[in-house]
Amino acid sequence: MINDQYKFSELTGRIIGCAMEVHKILGNGFQEFIYQKALAKEFDLKKISYSREHEMQIFYKGEE
Repeated sequence: MINDQYKFSELTGRIIGCAMEVHKILGNGFQEFIYQKALAKEFDLKKISYSREHEMQIFYKGEE
């Protein structure tokens, strides 16, 4: 479903569809790394560009 009110509605729907496909095929119980690889494969199949594992500053309770 596309909602013209939201700029990335179509892309969001496609991403959620990929995540649901991975879950449908793999189910529960694997390590996060397995799901990351499967989702990357799904993005490739659906021609959704992405990048993984970005370095970024994270602060928790005022500390980096």
